[in-house]
Amino acid sequence: MVTPAYKAPFPVEKARRYLEPGPIVLVSSAWQGECNVMTLGWHTVMAFSPSLVGCLISSGNHSFELVRQSRECVINLPTTALTDTVIGIGNSSGAEIDKFARFGLTTEPADRVGAPRIRECHAHFECRLVDDSLVDRYDFFIWEIIAAHVAETPAYPETLHYTGDGIFMVTGEVIDRRQQFLPQML
Repeated sequence: MVTPAYKAPFPVEKARRYLEPGPIVLVSSAWQGECNVMTLGWHTVMAFSPSLVGCLISSGNHSFELVRQSRECVINLPTTALTDTVIGIGNSSGAEIDKFARFGLTTEPADRVGAPRIRECHAHFECRLVDDSLVDRYDFFIWEIIAAHVAETPAYPETLHYTGDGIFMVTGEVIDRRQQFLPQML
């Protein structure tokens, strides 16, 4: 039994430290001959089939209009080997520099969208916009993953999770409890 610890009041604006939903990703986009990549820390799986992912891309971000106009992107999953690259991309603007060139990233054509995949990333998820009803109000895009490519090894790569204030966590030890799930859930 876990002994409950005392819980002190905590600033609500820092709740992301505990609730950040998934690993940092690099979103690549393209529109009318312009390509960009951005670091993204806020995304969430919304449905399994079709595979839907929601993400917040600030209207102040250079990628915002590229993904809004093209209605597609690639969500690339970097590992901890790209930590400094992820931070550099997040701290620069594609309006001022070519981030792919600046950070030495190799682009490769995607199978089903115009945005490029990033070769150095562990996985690529090609996405098409399926719902933009929350974009104007919340900068929230809902994507359908229409193609995916994942490196065969490692099965569980070390990924980055942003907790705010320049602090990242790395995925930890894998705990396998599959035998406890009902067969229909696997």
